Amino acid sequence: MKNRKQRVENIVDLIRTQCVGSQEELARLLVDRGFKVTQATLSRDLKMLKTTKVPTDRGTYMYILPDSNTLKDKLLATGQIAMNANYQSGFISIDFSGNIAVIKTRNGYAAGLAYDIDMSNSPDILGTIPGSDTIFAVVREGLTKEEMHEIFSRLLPLEDKMPRV
Repeated sequence: MKNRKQRVENIVDLIRTQCVGSQEELARLLVDRGFKVTQATLSRDLKMLKTTKVPTDRGTYMYILPDSNTLKDKLLATGQIAMNANYQSGFISIDFSGNIAVIKTRNGYAAGLAYDIDMSNSPDILGTIPGSDTIFAVVREGLTKEEMHEIFSRLLPLEDKMPRV
């Protein structure tokens, strides 16, 4: 019988490397690794790890861990999304007013996307203020709209959603 520490390490590995959407799916993946767990045990482990379930744009949910900087990093590392894919960001549009970017998202997605923008540690983005469906991002003064477009294109799926500059 494998011990709890090994089981928890495997849960962390599975959540970090795969899009796990339910306890049933996680239990099946653990069985493949030699761990047979009950729903109650799995629930306790997930609570202890402080996991969170977040929605994806595919209409599903997935677990994330609080110590991961961004969900995007996890999906990029496993090759499950392209660099600026709209994986679960909820991004709708962006517009600029002076040195402020106004980013529109689906309802409820602004906080998570603002967190991802802040965690990018871009020296040109001074900070974000999220609402429910809007983010105000303050950028360093003196940047052109083209430069701001370049900065945000590394973080958001801008394709045809960018205003004409």
